[in-house]
Amino acid sequence: MSLFVPYSLKGLYLSNRVVMAPMTRSRTSQPGNIPNAMMAEYYRQRASAGLIITEATQISDDSQGYSFTPGIYTQEQLQGWRLVTRAVHDAGGRIFNQLWHVGRVSHPVFQKGEAPIAPSAIAPTATQVWVSNGSDGGLMVDCPEPRAMTQADIDRVVNDFANAAVNAVEAGFDGIEVHGGNGYLIDQFLRTNSNKRNDAYGGTKANRVRFLLQVVDAIAERIGPERVGIRLAPYVTFKDMACPEIVDTILLAAAELNKRGVAYLHLSEADWDDAPEIPESFRRSLRHAFPGCIIVAGRYDLERAETVLEQGYADLVAFGRPFISNPDLPKRLQLGKPLAPLGIGPLFGGGAEGYTDYPALQPLEVGQ
Repeated sequence: MSLFVPYSLKGLYLSNRVVMAPMTRSRTSQPGNIPNAMMAEYYRQRASAGLIITEATQISDDSQGYSFTPGIYTQEQLQGWRLVTRAVHDAGGRIFNQLWHVGRVSHPVFQKGEAPIAPSAIAPTATQVWVSNGSDGGLMVDCPEPRAMTQADIDRVVNDFANAAVNAVEAGFDGIEVHGGNGYLIDQFLRTNSNKRNDAYGGTKANRVRFLLQVVDAIAERIGPERVGIRLAPYVTFKDMACPEIVDTILLAAAELNKRGVAYLHLSEADWDDAPEIPESFRRSLRHAFPGCIIVAGRYDLERAETVLEQGYADLVAFGRPFISNPDLPKRLQLGKPLAPLGIGPLFGGGAEGYTDYPALQPLEVGQ
């Protein structure tokens, strides 16, 4: 089967084409949002994926939107991530760090009391973030109106992304993924409903992709384009992100990214029950714009994964929730074994329960 054939990602050997998708799990040590040994064990258990993409990681102290998510801008955070990369590499795996800035999807509690920054001063409707109460719980709070970014803000954030990428390589990651989807800062620049700027970053599609391309160029200059992946999500519209021009904007961005020789383009597909299907016409257009490595993610099972690979619309397939309860997911898929369901442990926050306590197949189960 195609899913289990090795793949060369710009010279980086992947043992199969199964990718562990980025998933926020909020298990960092506090204070400081520091990756820890429990996180290292979680990723080590899943190192049989051809490639792991970590949970989204803050590039700076003003890029956070949810409690307990990790950063990669302090030495303590780098030391924590080294535990993770060492554990994955010792188990034979490959791992990229997903970098994000949440933009307007935040709250002043994460911004030293100030308003979050965004392309334009437009609050997302019906959008909340989770804030810890400092003990064993927390609450969902509305996102306030953000402050429109100045040119100085834009320049700083571009540099923050580049510095975070350098930190990721220093921490032992094989590469990084820029989070450009799901309603966060880069996605906010791409869409007409969240970007009302009248300068070089707004108005036309070319202007709206400018910020993304500046981030990618700054990172590629520091660590090389072959270590840079980008996640985009044209059909994901939650967080108040419906935009009539987003598909054409994404295709323009894909063509520009192809010119830059990046490692891959990661298509995040809507994955809820009544989510829109990705039109085959878009898949063809995306492949034409970006002939390089495409990763797809969004409720894929073995059959759908094999189909999208055989059609040539993707080169790698990412799995999210199944990896939570099936740490050895590639083996289970290849052997046709039943997948374990999600248990009762928390998806976000907490300790080992529901995180590192899902068992792998035992030898007897494998041989049955």
